[in-house]
Amino acid sequence: MPGTVGRVPTPAGPVPGARSAHGTVSAILGHPWAGTALGPPETWDPAVRAVVDLVLSSPVPMALAYGEEFVLLYNDGYAELIGNRHPAAIGRPAAEVFADVWRLPGVGDVMERTYRRGESFLEKEALLPIDRRYARGVEQPVFTRGYSPVRDSRGRVVGVLTVAAQTTQVTNHLQSLSDFAAALAGTLTLDDVARVTLRYALDSFDADRVSFAVDEGGGWRAVRRVRGELLDEADERLPPLWRRVAPDSTAPLVVTARSGVPIFTPDGQPMRDHAVDRHDQKVRALATVPLRSAVVRGALAVGYHVAHPWSAAERALLAASAELVGQAAERARRFETQHGTAQLLQRSMLPEHLPDLPRLRIAARYDPGVDGNAAGGDFYDAFVLPDGGLGIVLGDVAGHDVQAAARMGQVRAALRALALADPRPDAVLTGLDRLVASLGAEAGTHELFVTVVFGVVDPDGRSITLASAGHPGPLIRRCPLGGEPVAEYPALPTGPPLGLGGRPRTSTVRFAPGDTLLLFSDGVVERRRQSLSVGLARLAEAVAEADSGDPRALCAVASAAVEGVTEDDVAVLAVEHALRPSRSVSMEVPAEPTAPSRVRHWMTGQLTEWQVPEGVIGAAVLCTSELTTNALLHAGTAARVEIDLSTERLLVSVSDSGTRGTVTRAQTDTLSSRGRGLGLIEQLSDAWGTDPTVRGSTVWFEILLPT
Repeated sequence: MPGTVGRVPTPAGPVPGARSAHGTVSAILGHPWAGTALGPPETWDPAVRAVVDLVLSSPVPMALAYGEEFVLLYNDGYAELIGNRHPAAIGRPAAEVFADVWRLPGVGDVMERTYRRGESFLEKEALLPIDRRYARGVEQPVFTRGYSPVRDSRGRVVGVLTVAAQTTQVTNHLQSLSDFAAALAGTLTLDDVARVTLRYALDSFDADRVSFAVDEGGGWRAVRRVRGELLDEADERLPPLWRRVAPDSTAPLVVTARSGVPIFTPDGQPMRDHAVDRHDQKVRALATVPLRSAVVRGALAVGYHVAHPWSAAERALLAASAELVGQAAERARRFETQHGTAQLLQRSMLPEHLPDLPRLRIAARYDPGVDGNAAGGDFYDAFVLPDGGLGIVLGDVAGHDVQAAARMGQVRAALRALALADPRPDAVLTGLDRLVASLGAEAGTHELFVTVVFGVVDPDGRSITLASAGHPGPLIRRCPLGGEPVAEYPALPTGPPLGLGGRPRTSTVRFAPGDTLLLFSDGVVERRRQSLSVGLARLAEAVAEADSGDPRALCAVASAAVEGVTEDDVAVLAVEHALRPSRSVSMEVPAEPTAPSRVRHWMTGQLTEWQVPEGVIGAAVLCTSELTTNALLHAGTAARVEIDLSTERLLVSVSDSGTRGTVTRAQTDTLSSRGRGLGLIEQLSDAWGTDPTVRGSTVWFEILLPT
């Protein structure tokens, strides 16, 4: 019968092959087995004794459950698994030791089946039903468990051998790979792919150095991250620090990218001839794997400062990771091409330069919606009228395609032509209404939806006459003398959208020195599952609480005033009636190593000449030097520095024409490795932000002057 134990007398003594008596082995050898189904060790069956030898000498968690009662005998590894049930579990029936979980599926029933039927059983993924305590946020280990029948010398089943191999690391790698795929799915540009890839590879492989390279224009560009060093590419606010590599380079990363053949170096000096700095020189083990993309050639490299044998599992994981990166890079390159075309079309239809007037300061901002791959219909314009007044307009042509952008261009051009002939807002919108109706009839559709708000600032700048065709009315930030700023929506009749034969009505509002007018698209205030009134209220609150009425700062404030993601484009146009004329000057900065020094010297002299307080000069020069360095470093093109000084504030902007990606305000406490970065701008300025342009981006900051 199963469970009948045949005993063959053997010499008494320690179990052969067992480790020196310490820990669990000591407890096992010292246990009074004579009182259990196993009996004293000297009477153990030779086959059973061989199993005991195996259990006690194995580094893998093992346990022998002997006899009908499954009396437990196990090793150090298994003792660690069962936690505080050890050492009381030695020599006791398994059903008693695990009484709280014995009847759960996959515990006692598996043991019974293996014992009764003499069949082996493998459980590939198991969370051991034990009461170990794990720190919050730490997952319980995952194991592969095997159950095998143990037979005596006569071939009878006398017990069950349990082997538990921890597979937590494999499981974690698979989970990490899944998370990596999900993160890459949200990337749009190669900069995004590089950030996600470097972060994943550094953490998942616990590496000392990771790098990523892609082909570009006959050559290569590469980016890396090093453990323990805070690099520019780790700063989520800036594009990664790409380094150009010659097309014929023999660096392992480029060799793999060019040939498509992986290279694994377990120990040596793989970066000796291509080291950029000490971090590369310290690499001893390096793996480079190709991206496996039909469109983008490239490679991913993982390195260690110590010798590292590349196991088959690691090689497979690296290959799988590189394939995911290749797919993401292919999508990103396709997106960048389409995105660049769409956005260039969009922005080329917007004014490249806004009027520069002594008492009226003007700024605008346009941000594409969630689908940056499409061209939108939002537009703005500002132009000087024949009588010296200023015409301002902001509108929206429904749609997010090339056709919407083309219609936007037609409407904008027609509006300016009508305004130059007769600037009265109601007359201009009446003419536009006829145009849109004609375009709709020509296209054979009644769904041509166009909204516009148009205003004229009178020549002396004391009032604004406005008219709206279905568009949200403007917001005015007023600064009463000696009082707190307030933001108000002036009463403005809102007629129907253009093309419906509406009769626009005008409204004239006061526009005093110190006031700022804000025109905005519905993407600024509309959010899903939120009423429009809430968005309008939050916009007014944010504008009123702004540190100044500077139009560029208010455009940035308005764009971020309402929380949540918008799927629409965001367009803002701001006009400030300055208390006094401002002074402006600009400098073209060549892409040379000495450029930041030249900017510091020029700016110090200019601000000193304008008698700006010394403390403001020091902070402004330092911030401008950082922005210039970042622009030259990341764009690789010449930059333009502009200074605008009013009685209330100093505004400085640095524009480039080659930045990949958009600078954001996230994580401003992170500093640049080549300076103090945008965290410094955050500390020394009163406001800062970024404006996308047709060919690059502009980063600006504002410092309020002492009263």
